[in-house]
Amino acid sequence: MDEHGQIVKKPVMATKDLRFFDFPEAEVLPDGCSRRGMSVVAALSTWLVHTNRRLNGAWTQRYEHGVPVSDLEPVEVDDTTGTLVHFKPDESVGSATLPSHGDLSRLATAWPHLKVQVTDQRLRRDRPIPAD
Repeated sequence: MDEHGQIVKKPVMATKDLRFFDFPEAEVLPDGCSRRGMSVVAALSTWLVHTNRRLNGAWTQRYEHGVPVSDLEPVEVDDTTGTLVHFKPDESVGSATLPSHGDLSRLATAWPHLKVQVTDQRLRRDRPIPAD
């Protein structure tokens, strides 16, 4: 917050991360792909909801195809900190193959403070697809 109590934000989900985007020396991630920034995820998602929790407050914002469609909205403080991102990949990206639990665990070890949770809510005809 600024000195007037107004929320100040960098539109991280709608701005190219210039440290990595179109930068040949961008960090290579554990899956072998170059780091590009969250704006790529937002742009390739039908919708994305980004929630930030900080010691001095918590806020959320919704994006559609990488463009903010809501204001920054305060959410209830719950004494946790961190960033939470929910998104639905656009159909043009193709069908997603979910990595196994072992693959996710292996990839996440590169960032020891990162917690990854995948909840598969796709439906196969009339019954849910079982998750690993």
